[in-house]
Amino acid sequence: MRRRDRAARRVRRTVRWLVALAIVVLLALVGYGWVRQHPEDTPWAPLDLARPIGLFTGTKLTQLTEDFPRCRALLDRAGVSYTVLPERREGANCGYADGLRFAGDDPRITPFRPANLGVACPVAAALALWQWEVVQPAAERHFRMRVSRIDHLGSYNCRRLYGRSSGDYSQHATADAVDIAGFRLADGTRISLIDDWDEGGARAAFLRDVRDGACDLFSTVLSPDYNAAHRDHLHLDQANRGTMSWRACR
Repeated sequence: MRRRDRAARRVRRTVRWLVALAIVVLLALVGYGWVRQHPEDTPWAPLDLARPIGLFTGTKLTQLTEDFPRCRALLDRAGVSYTVLPERREGANCGYADGLRFAGDDPRITPFRPANLGVACPVAAALALWQWEVVQPAAERHFRMRVSRIDHLGSYNCRRLYGRSSGDYSQHATADAVDIAGFRLADGTRISLIDDWDEGGARAAFLRDVRDGACDLFSTVLSPDYNAAHRDHLHLDQANRGTMSWRACR
């Protein structure tokens, strides 16, 4: 009897162990399948502009600040046309070696005005994804039409934060930032930060949607909600604060 009891206990333990192992294997297979289908939500998968915005897309875009060739290859794979800008240096704190300009005839990129906007490559990659995954879907959702133009206040500017005479330099000093002032819809309607942010309705909702979506792509997003200095634009930048860096969305 004792032998039979011991044997029965061993069988039960073995069955429990096999069931637990089967559950672990099943979960591993499910997890592996999910990761393969959602590489944008894993920190180790390479960035791909053809994929939806994921949990680590913004971090991966910011990391491109250290690798101009990889940034360019990313745009090439996405079919984005651009011109590389000559290296520029102004003193010890200003200039860039990774600047580029979107081609004016690229049908995938909504034109910027003024034309010939030059930005650092990581900003360009984020702007492309922002247009495709945030701006145009938001315009279709709120207005049932696309954005035909994006108005900006510039990118490169050799200056300190807020134009002060001392202190840290702005991300604009390395073309790692761009200021977005408004949007033109396909029917000619203009939507601007200065006029429409606090007016309510579809225009204000659209502006907040494109702001919120930018927060998943840029390391810093500052809007009129932040302070009076940003009452007329969205400041978007790719400040590289390290792998585990904090991000600002205001």
